Amino acid sequence: MSSRVVHFELPADDPDRCAQFYADAFGWKIQKWGGPTDYWLVTTGEAPEVGIDGGIGRRQHADDQTTNTIDVADLDVAVDKVVASGGSITNAKHAVPGVGWLAYATDTEGNPFGMLQADESAA
Repeated sequence: MSSRVVHFELPADDPDRCAQFYADAFGWKIQKWGGPTDYWLVTTGEAPEVGIDGGIGRRQHADDQTTNTIDVADLDVAVDKVVASGGSITNAKHAVPGVGWLAYATDTEGNPFGMLQADESAA
């Protein structure tokens, strides 16, 4: 497990407008996710191009920021290491159905990030 950034999230007041902007400006392919939350999936390029894909979600708070998500082998271990290293957990471990287990944190400088343990059986 390499603990690479595997996903980004853009907060938006108007996700459709945001999606249209990135589609027009960069040619990204964006489609609404069929999952339980209001979310748009972003494909930034075609394989085997180097890069990451992401998502657009509705802004929940005025100070929401772009958030990168890091792939982890064991979310519980990663959460413990973040706390032991001086970070803070801002949204505890929760399931993203059909994707995996996700938690959000901030680093020692207040930068937000997510941690994802892939698990298609998460519910």
